[in-house]
Amino acid sequence: MRLSRFFIDAPLALGQHELPEAQAHYLGRVLRLNAGAAVQLFDGSGFEYLGELVEVGKKSVRVELNERVEGQAESPLRVHLGQGLSRGERMDWAIQKATELGVAEITPIFSERCEVRLKDERADKRLAHWRQVAISACEQCGRSRLPTIHSPLPLAQWLEQTPADLKLVLHPFAEPLSSHAKPTSLAFLIGPEGGLNDNEVASASRAGFHPARLGPRVLRTETAPVVALAVAQQLWGDF
Repeated sequence: MRLSRFFIDAPLALGQHELPEAQAHYLGRVLRLNAGAAVQLFDGSGFEYLGELVEVGKKSVRVELNERVEGQAESPLRVHLGQGLSRGERMDWAIQKATELGVAEITPIFSERCEVRLKDERADKRLAHWRQVAISACEQCGRSRLPTIHSPLPLAQWLEQTPADLKLVLHPFAEPLSSHAKPTSLAFLIGPEGGLNDNEVASASRAGFHPARLGPRVLRTETAPVVALAVAQQLWGDF
């Protein structure tokens, strides 16, 4: 039987803890777990904590953590995904699936053909929402570390400040990913719904990004990171 597994946004240690209100409500009111139920918690440090509920009240839930184990679901390939901003569920999908596929960092990218504009309070809300999407994906897929979701950046700024052993920009007319030697870190640039224009591809090339293709078909912006990351994990990661 699979344990109920939850992220706790605070440092964990062995011993008793009172769970934050949101997790306490979910375990006690939604899942209706009782004292004695086994749980598995993680705090993003790379460790998993096993224990059981010792008190389930109307307003609080306490857990006893009695075992700490190192997580086993992190990829040896560190990937930073520069994802062109897209609307609503498309961006959520890209972040969710990239998290499941082991990405270490995600930066939403503003580019010429990007139809999404985020400013101030709205940008903060979207960033918090994307982080929760990544947390839920980690809870589901077994990862013990959260990917870093950076604030959206203009493409030129991201190109300038992103280091990696291998930098790739998806392009329909290029060599396949398998033509590159195995890196330890990888930066992937994927355009928005309208794609990157020629000047942006040229700017990426000047910044050290190599054009790479996934096949003969043009993929949607939310499909491309799933395929690209899966191929990269097959070639150089843990698939």
